[in-house]
Amino acid sequence: MRRLQAMELFASAVREGSFSAAGRRAGLSPAAVSRQVAALEASLGTQLLNRTSRSLALTEAGREYLARLEPILQDIAEAEAAAAALQATPRGTLRVHSRLMFGMRVVAPLIPAFQERYPELRVELRLAEHAARLAEDDIDVDLRIGAPPERHLMQRRLLRSERVLVASPDYLTRMPALRSPRDLLAHHCLAYWMGPEDVVWRFLDQGVLEELRIAARFSANNGEVLRQMALAGHGIALLDDYTVREELEAGRLTRLLPHLRVTNTGFELGIFAVFRQTSLLPAKTRAFLDFLVAALPRSLGRAEAD
Repeated sequence: MRRLQAMELFASAVREGSFSAAGRRAGLSPAAVSRQVAALEASLGTQLLNRTSRSLALTEAGREYLARLEPILQDIAEAEAAAAALQATPRGTLRVHSRLMFGMRVVAPLIPAFQERYPELRVELRLAEHAARLAEDDIDVDLRIGAPPERHLMQRRLLRSERVLVASPDYLTRMPALRSPRDLLAHHCLAYWMGPEDVVWRFLDQGVLEELRIAARFSANNGEVLRQMALAGHGIALLDDYTVREELEAGRLTRLLPHLRVTNTGFELGIFAVFRQTSLLPAKTRAFLDFLVAALPRSLGRAEAD
């Protein structure tokens, strides 16, 4: 940065005709400008200016150096202006990653309104059942269900959520009544497949934790598949509340054990935006986060963000 400043001061001194004038523009004393130009000459191993008590004159080397330097300084000024504009106004390409079901049912329908508000922004929505690698995949925002474990990432909770046990009315008429978590052992459970490990569903009742190892009759690594299986009457599913809100309101699914807090994770549930640590959050990212904080509660039938 000091070398760049010395270059700028040299060019300014030539334009203004003196170290004093260049110093006034830069907020420096004439002596400070003179020292930096002298240091630049020393680093180049050549004299750029002939100095008298009344004027400055370019040497032959100074004329050649200035001719090559001025376009570079102009490019730097334009690059700084472009970067500042990106920081001030949302534009460019915003890359968003989301789980498949949440992205399809919640995020994608919100994008048109976001782009109408910020017409200079392009949006790439990438859907997958795994968490994104932000740096490797060049992702600006990863939308996750549950608090992320990576300490080197920033997070912002957009909305609280919970997991609910649901089944179709048809299924419930054919199977034994469900009054406690242990009754699930006599039911057909539809589980999210996380690998070869046992499926464990956890229930909190007034601070008392109960864990059940579930022998799933059916498992899948996609929440939409589990929702469809529950709607078809094939068993009891543990799903994020936002994915079945409409079905519960319409009576196509019934919530079970509503007095219990149900979770199959070891962390606080919620919808989180995850992004890389940076001293200056890009305007496009900040705009998207602020938009989601306002839009998600309306989209999911909540009164306000948590």
